[in-house]
Amino acid sequence: MASIIEEGAPSPPNAPTVAMDATLMVATDRGDVKKLKDLVNKEDAVAMVVVTATSKKPSKEHQPPAGRINPLLLASARVGSWKALNFLLEREDARSPPMVTPTQQFLELLAGGSGAMERTAGGGDVEEGVDQDPPALPAGALALLKGVTPDGDTALHAAAGNGDGDDFLKFAGIICDRDRDLLFAKNHMGDTPLHCAVRAGRYKMASHLIALAGREGADSKLKLLRMDNERHETALHEAVRIEDGRILEVKDRRASFDAVPTSHADGAAEEKNMVKLLMGADPELANYPAQGISPLYLAILLEKDTIAVTLYEKSGGNLSYSGPDGQTALHIAVLRITNAVTMKLLEWNKSLIAQVDKHGSTPLHFASSLRHNHRDIRIFNRIAQVFKANPAALYQADNSGLFPLHVAASIGARSTIEFFLQEFPDSAGLRNAKGRTFLHVAVEKRRWEIVSFVCQTPSVEWILNMQDKNGNTALHLAIKRNMLKTCYALLGNKKVLLNLSNVKGHTPLDLSRRNLPRRIYYKMISESQIHSALISFGAEHSVLRHDHIEGKYGRPLNQKEKNEQSDLINNATQMFIVGAVLIATVAFGATFAIPGGYKADDHLNGGTPTLAGRYTFEAFMMANTLAFVCSTVATLGLVLSGTTLFDLRTRKMNFIMSVSLFSSSVTSMTVAFALAAYMVLAPVARSTAIAIFIISPVAVLYRNLEKILKLRLLARAQFVRKGPISAMQYFVGTVISLIMWELWPVIVTFAWAGFARIHHG
Repeated sequence: MASIIEEGAPSPPNAPTVAMDATLMVATDRGDVKKLKDLVNKEDAVAMVVVTATSKKPSKEHQPPAGRINPLLLASARVGSWKALNFLLEREDARSPPMVTPTQQFLELLAGGSGAMERTAGGGDVEEGVDQDPPALPAGALALLKGVTPDGDTALHAAAGNGDGDDFLKFAGIICDRDRDLLFAKNHMGDTPLHCAVRAGRYKMASHLIALAGREGADSKLKLLRMDNERHETALHEAVRIEDGRILEVKDRRASFDAVPTSHADGAAEEKNMVKLLMGADPELANYPAQGISPLYLAILLEKDTIAVTLYEKSGGNLSYSGPDGQTALHIAVLRITNAVTMKLLEWNKSLIAQVDKHGSTPLHFASSLRHNHRDIRIFNRIAQVFKANPAALYQADNSGLFPLHVAASIGARSTIEFFLQEFPDSAGLRNAKGRTFLHVAVEKRRWEIVSFVCQTPSVEWILNMQDKNGNTALHLAIKRNMLKTCYALLGNKKVLLNLSNVKGHTPLDLSRRNLPRRIYYKMISESQIHSALISFGAEHSVLRHDHIEGKYGRPLNQKEKNEQSDLINNATQMFIVGAVLIATVAFGATFAIPGGYKADDHLNGGTPTLAGRYTFEAFMMANTLAFVCSTVATLGLVLSGTTLFDLRTRKMNFIMSVSLFSSSVTSMTVAFALAAYMVLAPVARSTAIAIFIISPVAVLYRNLEKILKLRLLARAQFVRKGPISAMQYFVGTVISLIMWELWPVIVTFAWAGFARIHHG
């Protein structure tokens, strides 16, 4: 249906008469009709001819969304059927409606059949699934090849990534002849058909696309080759990824990279090297794009040394070394230990050794971050190579003020530090932005091995007492972080001063006193052990009167702290009381289910234990009794400590005593178990009985393992600061005290068994 309003025709009622030129506008759908009606209703609208037309169109549910690729075209592209492509193009040229349902003729063409070519559109039957009453479409609507997939691929993208046989090449040629712009079209990721071909390893297709671009001249070819995607990568980057450029087995990995091994591919594969194809077409391609990482950086990142050398040779040395965040290829090369291209990079471009990334890091900073030991020759050689190429880089700080020596300390690279100090001993005093030496950094990063190395190396002892901007020495920092092992290592060097004050006037002892919890705590925690060690070695508080010191650190608990301590005791009580009750129950049951059983009633002393009178039996009964008594008393004490009817001081005292008795009950129960097993098994399996008797004390040893280890860590400091005799006296006294405190149930058990044996009867 059409409605026409033109100059000279009767006007609608109440419409003004205006003389003007007529303008023709055509509307082919409802949306356009509405726009035209709105335009006519405007008061200043010009006179026009309005034509609204309805057309018979294929159902929307059978058509792809606007701009989407025709599924038949996509199928043709993915199988490389240029015959099917021609069929679709001929229909478009004839202005036939889009075909979205395949006919038998199309399927035969898609499969590569030739019989279908005989049935042309003019003389064939009516095609199934195609509208036979096409509208008069405007010329601009004929755009079969403009459709794209959901990810933005055109038909040329699909063909380029799916094959490079003769049919695919001809398919690509037909598309480019029809619409040359598609050769440079990008999908949603910014990839061109050349990207797709190279990524899929389609050598012939990539070569064909380059040749097609070259038909318009060298500039067109270079434009295609240098186009980058959303990741700022050209097709050369994809070629670097897919090529097998890893170095083969090298007998001597330590040998210099004078002769780069060739690829292990055969001659045919060598001819189809994608990197060589692209570089041959554009020797300057390794310089593109200006942003992003360079192909050379990518090759080294992927440890493809032969590809890196190929890029350099094919470019004649004119290539980019850039990487992300201001890095160069040398930055990443020093981190890739298995590659052998580092020295080559230094030969190709000596300025790389001094270039820094956005963080101000030189290649030596990167090399210093490699952690290794003396046996890892490859890493050590890599660090030595980079250092010798520019020794001055050792004195170049990054944007955070860190020198390579600080970087090595932060990751615990002791061998690297030893190497640097051997070359430049004065570098030990280099400070970062916080005024800290590499020793401060090692403490800050909890690198005990570096602290131990400094403390045991006389040539660097002069930095032990250096203070940072806040006046903190390494010992101050170690105490602040409750680093027991590090503190003991520092205390193990007599040149470490114990009474230096920081900017706030705090000595190491002040800091350790502040770290002590104001609640009830376990004596073996690091804070307590550090404080005790400092006092033992004669450390002093800051210059304050002693009563002021006590007033500063010994103030009474406030109500909030009292509530916290009460909650802590309640929680701990709930856990300990379960174990105490369990041990008491087991000990009670063992009293009436003794090993060996009882004598029969018709025997002398019937109903008494059969093993009574033996030394092991007497010991077992005493151990079991101690386990029952200690656990029972501990249970009672824990009940008292867990109730708020008593004041906090009483509860704390009961809790401490109960924990001690609970520990003794564990020891007694362990002894009782070992004795019971020995009594039962000794007559028939003596070896097993002895083994059980030896293994059983593991429970007691485990409970005291922490004490033993911390005592061992303190040994060096005691020996250095107090001398061998005093240190020996200290350790002997400590061991005896530990034995008496922890093993008194064992002593009582066997002492009583001996006494009972002597006075038996």
